[in-house]
Amino acid sequence: MPNTDYFAHETAVIDDGCTIGKGSKIWHFSHIMPDCTLGEQCNIGQNVVISPKVTLGNNVKVQNNVSIYSGVHCEDDVFLGPSMVFTNIINPRSAIIRRDSYVETLVEKGASIGANATIVCGNTIGKYALIGAGAVVTKAVKPYALLVGNPAKQIGWVSEYGHRLVFNDAGIGVCEESQQEYELKDDHVTRIK
Repeated sequence: MPNTDYFAHETAVIDDGCTIGKGSKIWHFSHIMPDCTLGEQCNIGQNVVISPKVTLGNNVKVQNNVSIYSGVHCEDDVFLGPSMVFTNIINPRSAIIRRDSYVETLVEKGASIGANATIVCGNTIGKYALIGAGAVVTKAVKPYALLVGNPAKQIGWVSEYGHRLVFNDAGIGVCEESQQEYELKDDHVTRIK
């Protein structure tokens, strides 16, 4: 008897051998390939492809037209904006098969990647980082960092609620929505309260 703990639209293709967590939703024309894992309460938009061995944590939101290729791993609460792109080979060639050379990419807890952004493989996107729409990420991203542009450059820091942080002379910043406090020290941000 098939697993009924998740919802899949009738046009979605779900291959044998994948794991889909309770409460997840898979929408129109999406393809979930074998040996991938989706956590609980994920939302997979229209026209999404999730390739073999990809892992998504709990509460991952994947917007329309995203392909998540083998080698990509997303932790809990990650947001992947519409039509954003992951790569998984540094030097792809049509005539050369490199399926055994996928380069891993990790998107840590709570990070958000904006619409039409590109994440070049082999990089870690730090927890709660925010990648602006259309950015092209070519290197590792620090936790809580705010990046925009092509190539992406860090222009500031954000809270876990996604608001830009302004730090006082003591290096303390407060999120305008949550009132959570953060400390900027040695070019790294940590939540302190």
